[in-house]
Amino acid sequence: MERLNSEGILRYQLTVALKDRRQVLEARKVDTCMLCRRRGVSPCGLCEICYSGLEGEEFRLANKWLSGVGP
Repeated sequence: MERLNSEGILRYQLTVALKDRRQVLEARKVDTCMLCRRRGVSPCGLCEICYSGLEGEEFRLANKWLSGVGP
């Protein structure tokens, strides 16, 4: 699925978004997922459901946020 919510970012843009400190911090500040706009996000700016669907480079970048390292 390319986009879960018309207000969220496109899936193919997620890798770039996870490398952008400002974008992740903004998602955390407003507490909405970057992809689906659901409330309740982890330190990587994604909800549990969207995080569970990550793979490859997206997964690696999200885990850097979760470990406290950032982009």
